[in-house]
Amino acid sequence: MPPSPRRHAIAQAKLDRFHTDVVAEVAAAVEAHPIVVVGMAWNPNCPRGVRALEGAGHKVHYLEYGSYASAWKPRLAIKMWSGWPTYPQVFVKGQLVGGADQAEEIVKSGELARLMAE
Repeated sequence: MPPSPRRHAIAQAKLDRFHTDVVAEVAAAVEAHPIVVVGMAWNPNCPRGVRALEGAGHKVHYLEYGSYASAWKPRLAIKMWSGWPTYPQVFVKGQLVGGADQAEEIVKSGELARLMAE
């Protein structure tokens, strides 16, 4: 996580060690795959986002971290890394586009096709 003038060095050091393995896994997937959806079990929006993207004919790399009852700290680390507050988190060509609503929106508007063609 980038340093902030509002964070003491002690706090920054803890943030820099907060579930770095999970953040590295997500960052590597975002770098390696054109479309990545990061989700969680029991959340109906996660499969909805995947369906929208796959329904448009695209392969989705899906990563799942826990459920409402588990793995909240790794999911928090991902949220802090991406800056997006909810799940799923949808990345296209390395760029965060949002969640399931935004995935449906970029499919419907034709923006997904444009992004994939770049």
